[in-house]
Amino acid sequence: MLDITADNFETEVILASQTTPVLLDFWAPWCGPCKSLSPILEKLEVAYGGRFTLAKVNSDEQQELAGAFGIRSIPTCILMIGGRPVDGFMGALPEGKLREFLDKHLPGDNELAAQAEAEEAQEALEAGDIDGALARLGEAFQADPGNDTVRYDYAKLLISAGELEQAGAVLAPTLTRIPVPLQFEALRQWLNALEFVTGDPQAQQPLETFDARIAANKRDFDARFAKARVLIAMQEWADALDELLEIILRDKKWADEAPRKTYIAILELLTPAAPKDKGAEAASGKSAGGIELAGHTTVQQDEQAAMVSSYRRKLSMALN
Repeated sequence: MLDITADNFETEVILASQTTPVLLDFWAPWCGPCKSLSPILEKLEVAYGGRFTLAKVNSDEQQELAGAFGIRSIPTCILMIGGRPVDGFMGALPEGKLREFLDKHLPGDNELAAQAEAEEAQEALEAGDIDGALARLGEAFQADPGNDTVRYDYAKLLISAGELEQAGAVLAPTLTRIPVPLQFEALRQWLNALEFVTGDPQAQQPLETFDARIAANKRDFDARFAKARVLIAMQEWADALDELLEIILRDKKWADEAPRKTYIAILELLTPAAPKDKGAEAASGKSAGGIELAGHTTVQQDEQAAMVSSYRRKLSMALN
């Protein structure tokens, strides 16, 4: 349990709630219902074993904070997640109702286990241990298969590692959704390109063969699209985007818009992920876009972000 003031609000509530939900309890010493609610909240903080932090705000002493949250009656509790208020209630609710409120928003045991495995996977990946990262993400996925972030990360790493069949199985349930979420559509297009390269004899041809076909016929879209897929497999992203753009400029609807869909998929794959922990972001010297503020990685990510922005503009111009 924490006592919150205007001085520590930014650190103990805004930043802290990026990683662990914070329940703000606005109270006052003279408030009878507050005295009934307080021990129940303290008991639940212990019972929930770190799944949330109880933070108490004396509304008499911290009138600026009470005013900022529009507190008109106490006790009032507001749940902060990711630096923002997500829900709240007024009055001294009984323990059962409090548990219902908390359970609606707080991660369950499976989610917490998946989160821990995913964090270990990230550490393994940063250390260059691909097999270890795959094992950890696999365990995270088994613990919480409904977590789209874990599913995406696992499928993406499986594709990167060449485990295409397993990646397809992990990805399959998301592809029946209407509409298919963009991040999963991006993985599908990447997977399609790699399956083409590993399974189609045409993909075994050298790039010069495709170039010769294209030189002979600028509208040989089969050759252009096949070449683009080979370039995707080689992770020659800019060259692949250029080839796809040539098709889009000449025939936007060709092959059920497969070039446009693949183009958008590449942009999605290359777009840097938003930081999950802004407190860690500030401590590690990362910008709001998740780009490190110093070192070789910064240059690489800045260049990649600039490339994505440039090719988004090119696509917009081609479609209009």
